[in-house]
Amino acid sequence: MSVPHVSLPDPTHLPNLPRLPPADPLVSPVTGWTRAHWEAVADRLLDALTPYASPGLAQYRLPGRPSHSGPWSDGLEGFARSFLLAAFRIAGSGGRQTPGLIERYAAGLASGTDPRSPDHWPPITDRSQPMVEAASVAIALHETRPWIWDRLDDRVRQRLADWLGGFLGAVVNDSNWRLFQVITEEFLASVGAPHSRAEIDAGLARLEDWYRGDGWYTDGDGRKFDYYNAWALHLYPVLWARIAGPRADPRPVAEHRARLRSFLHDHQHFFGGDGAPVHQGRSLTYRFGTTAPLWAGVLADATPLPPGRTRRLASGALRHFAERGVPDERGLLTLGWYRPFLPVTQRYSGPASPYWASKAFLGLLLPADHPVWTAPEEPGPVETGDVRRALPAPGWLLHSTAADGIVRLVNHGSDRLPPPPTRADDSPHYARFAYSSATAPETPADRAPDNHIALLAPDGTPTPRGRIHPLGVVGARAASWHRAVLPGSGEGHRIESVSVVHGPWEVRVHRVDAPPGTPVREGGWAVADDTAPPLGRTGPGRALARRADGLTSTIVGLHGWRDAGAAVAHAAGANAYGHHSATPYLTLPAHPGGTHVLVTLVVLSADPEVNGDLETNGDRKTNGDRKTNGDPYARGSGTRVRVAVSGEVEIRFPDGTRERVPR
Repeated sequence: MSVPHVSLPDPTHLPNLPRLPPADPLVSPVTGWTRAHWEAVADRLLDALTPYASPGLAQYRLPGRPSHSGPWSDGLEGFARSFLLAAFRIAGSGGRQTPGLIERYAAGLASGTDPRSPDHWPPITDRSQPMVEAASVAIALHETRPWIWDRLDDRVRQRLADWLGGFLGAVVNDSNWRLFQVITEEFLASVGAPHSRAEIDAGLARLEDWYRGDGWYTDGDGRKFDYYNAWALHLYPVLWARIAGPRADPRPVAEHRARLRSFLHDHQHFFGGDGAPVHQGRSLTYRFGTTAPLWAGVLADATPLPPGRTRRLASGALRHFAERGVPDERGLLTLGWYRPFLPVTQRYSGPASPYWASKAFLGLLLPADHPVWTAPEEPGPVETGDVRRALPAPGWLLHSTAADGIVRLVNHGSDRLPPPPTRADDSPHYARFAYSSATAPETPADRAPDNHIALLAPDGTPTPRGRIHPLGVVGARAASWHRAVLPGSGEGHRIESVSVVHGPWEVRVHRVDAPPGTPVREGGWAVADDTAPPLGRTGPGRALARRADGLTSTIVGLHGWRDAGAAVAHAAGANAYGHHSATPYLTLPAHPGGTHVLVTLVVLSADPEVNGDLETNGDRKTNGDRKTNGDPYARGSGTRVRVAVSGEVEIRFPDGTRERVPR
């Protein structure tokens, strides 16, 4: 089923981006945005930084909460990350449109590496934040080589090499940080400066240890799957190959390209019809940085996507944020998602951290006459029909619907926890059963019910999901188990969960072990709005929360929820998508003991037809506690289930599609 593009505000009249060119509906019939729009946004971001520059232009000291590394490091971060954006703008214009940028950043390089300068940079030391920023400086120096590096005074070049050389022999965090060392030392090699080929090779070899197949890496040991695949683990190997040139071993270069191609087959499905990326993982304040691998695939001749689709996805994401107040009225990227929202940040996030979004402008390195800029836009996957896509490597299952443009990610594999015996705490951006392009998890996670099943302690404290143990992703099903530990008991109780998806519907089958009398709670999606609190409604064994625009979260107990209470949890200031949020949830007052089967329907939809059907079927009796093969399907909201004596669960969705969950 096809659907017209979601109507959004006129992209030529955005108050925070006053100099946007007119939309071009011929070459960009979906977004209207062209290369000129990307250049205009880049210029706005770079111009807005000038009031915050240090006297020597080596630091950008932006307003906002400092990172745990402190203001000195944060100022370097402002320079390095914006230099990356400036480099793409300079190189993309052949240096012709940007003489002011060239002079500005050349001056900053000279001042930042001069220990006598009051705004000089902090040194690169073991596991320090300057390691991250050094990689951005190295990439930017490489891409602007004819206009900046080649014209720098020899003394400045020597100081730069000395500063970047702080990587030699240093201890690097065992994660995507290994690639910062690879990039930086490869640049040093390219200019004849001291470097360690052994350290470069070791970093690339460590990347191999984290590859899990089908284009997916974990960011270090454990199950750490998120957008670091997009803006780091696939991106840096491409940029390393550009710096290394003929020095690079062609075998890993070819392997990296093949993996990127595989990854992009999946990554294209992470963008909603309105351009929003799925809201999952850490460092989400990098926002449209999620588009970086789309451009990297074109740069490396490693993309399976037609050029018009690449640009549509990338421009759609950039425009999505632009229409929602990003950058802000000062032209700054703030710590948040749309508005400032610190819960999407981490301790390492400082005021300039969001400028890692500069990687989204990688496409400016491609010439203006490249097909990625000239080919007519093509719709993204969610705009051409409903999609279901199994991602076994990260333990995810995607399902999207064309009618409302929403992409939903079912999570049975990413918890971002180090290997045992490290304590397994929950992060709201990793521990939830599902994420989407239209919602965000509630923060903090310790008591919020959204997309979570928990045993409840006597004081109401819910058990965390903790470490996720994947059981596989096949077809329409994804499964995992976790151990629910009640506070103070130290004893864990196994909860095995299977998600079955079809269209907008997700049926969750839980086999829950718990002591008799223990309450069990499960929540649906949290929906949020800045204008007004979402409406909450409840009925027997069901609850919903609805936003003013019709986005609705519904939860229905299909089996095992006899005598369950239904409620809607309201919150303020807990959600990246809006100040007011609401989550429907069910509570079973007393687990019967042993292993109890709970079957729940969870729906997130903005489709009036789907939500209307849910309302129409709301008065049907939800019944499924009789465990005999001859029982009729338990009916709820048009979705029916039958639980056999053997424990097998049969599901029939409203359109007649059937799925089975074996015991």
